[in-house]
Amino acid sequence: MTTESDITPSAADRNHPLLKLALELGPLLIFFFANLRGQWLVERFPALSELGGPLFVATGLFMAATVFSLVVSKIVLGHLPIMPFVSGIVVVIFGSLSIWLQNETFIKMKPTIVNTLFGVALLGGLAFGRSLLGYVFNAAFQLDAEGWRKLTIRWGIFFLILAVLNEVVWRNFSDDTWVAFKVWGTMPITIIFTLAQMPLVLKHSLNPETDGEK
Repeated sequence: MTTESDITPSAADRNHPLLKLALELGPLLIFFFANLRGQWLVERFPALSELGGPLFVATGLFMAATVFSLVVSKIVLGHLPIMPFVSGIVVVIFGSLSIWLQNETFIKMKPTIVNTLFGVALLGGLAFGRSLLGYVFNAAFQLDAEGWRKLTIRWGIFFLILAVLNEVVWRNFSDDTWVAFKVWGTMPITIIFTLAQMPLVLKHSLNPETDGEK
């Protein structure tokens, strides 16, 4: 099974940019809608009542949408993006546990576990002298060693902050607030953070053509 960078622009990615976006955002939007209209869905599709309350219905549909998006990504785009692939595995495992045990804690802790996993992997890689972020972003741009080190530290800390934010929200607010934060809070925060890293990327970017002439 082939996995590639989330931002490595393969030919298929360039030809289907809207499809790539839909595959990444679609499962989250389904999760939000299903939680918001859980009772309405159960009334129209009684079989869904076997899953439990609205959040469990949303979790079941989220799992199905996630698996579907990964299958379509593999067939149409030709690869599985690393982060959605890892996140999808955790979604299926913890979503299944939530529904089976009728315990919302498992699905609520999924973002905490995924973000902690990414954060620890990035920072831990630096401890062994390796910038794992370079394997994800190197097809999009080239940085010098110092640039990769700084960017890896920032992303590692950012993932850990997202993990803490998820814990704070799900433990202190309602289910609806947590779902809204997961869909409408995490994504904008990530986009803003990504854009904020562009000055660092530009400062440490390498020009292959120029380097070759030297």
